[in-house]
Amino acid sequence: MSLPSKYLDRAVEQLSSLPGIGKRTALRMALQLLKRDKEEIAAFSHSIIELKGNTLECEVCNNISDTPKCAICSNSTRDNSIICVVEDIRDIMAIESTQSFKGLYHVLGGIISPMDGVGPSDLYIDSLVDRISEGVVKEVIFALSPTMEGDTTNFYLYKKISNHDLLITTLSRGVSVGTELQYADEVTLGRSLAQRQVFKM
Repeated sequence: MSLPSKYLDRAVEQLSSLPGIGKRTALRMALQLLKRDKEEIAAFSHSIIELKGNTLECEVCNNISDTPKCAICSNSTRDNSIICVVEDIRDIMAIESTQSFKGLYHVLGGIISPMDGVGPSDLYIDSLVDRISEGVVKEVIFALSPTMEGDTTNFYLYKKISNHDLLITTLSRGVSVGTELQYADEVTLGRSLAQRQVFKM
């Protein structure tokens, strides 16, 4: 794609580096931005810079936060005896939208996927084990997507924590096999969480 401006070309290159954004979509976005006034562009750019510079990772669960401890972990009304293990923050948002879970979370930061070069050491597994070792947690819910990689991660986690005195559960199969958790509808996800089952090898 030959563009009439090197600045437009650079903008398209940067926008198309985002997941799911192809060159044509990036070009439409860049041209739309070009039509906006300088104040709007400055605000847009500033929000991205602030996002990168000011957001933190919760020191407890690895959720994205504006403070060292996220709003969920800081909430004294949440049940700290239950930890729901998820792949990333999009899954937290999906579960929170059901308004049916009142425990805490633990974000792994991914799932085990040898094909993608992701192993256990690349995930926040040790910090999960540390949280469980404190003796407060009574139940751990595996809320990973029902894919081959998700199941592999569940099995690995089970082996790491099954020696502790706690209940290990998983979502019921209301969420279709192969579906990423973040794309499940709220009713199905809420039902799968409420009807969770004891995890079995």
